[in-house]
Amino acid sequence: MACLVAPLRCTSSHSHLTLSFSLSKPPIGFGAKLSSNAAVLPSRLVRNSMSQPAAEANSDTSKSETPPDVLVQYVVLRRDLIDTWPMGSVVTQGCHASVSAIWSHKNDPHTLQYCSPENIDSMHKVTLEVKGEPQILNLSEKLTAGGIAHKLWIEQPENYPTCLATKPYPKSVVSAYFKKLKLCK
Repeated sequence: MACLVAPLRCTSSHSHLTLSFSLSKPPIGFGAKLSSNAAVLPSRLVRNSMSQPAAEANSDTSKSETPPDVLVQYVVLRRDLIDTWPMGSVVTQGCHASVSAIWSHKNDPHTLQYCSPENIDSMHKVTLEVKGEPQILNLSEKLTAGGIAHKLWIEQPENYPTCLATKPYPKSVVSAYFKKLKLCK
């Protein structure tokens, strides 16, 4: 097996990291020579932020422009269940609510944009927590009163609420409903 070392240039900004490999000088090889079917190193590897589509990461847009209002889906879990259930079971509840909220609003313009091929790899989700059942029921009532579409997941056959998820919304539309909640850790 051959090991290649090539000159590497690393630049970064808060939004993405760019690694450039220069093969203008022959790589230094350790071990066997490269065979004719050896893989060619890409001239640039770019790691995009999960919160930024690839097209945006590579563009030279001005920092002074106001970014568009990002679409976000909020998922809220119960802390009492996080502390007592296996983590996988709690995550599964959040997944159920998230998929249900999206599927139930599959023809909504925000959902279509959120799930579009150009945005599918840069979804924004915020996962928060509430103390327990009374708090998740209260949050669901506030969202309903505010006209915010969401799915309150009711686990069956136990018939109790485990979590909720909103359909995708512009962040500015829904963030006020969640500002007092803690990030789920």
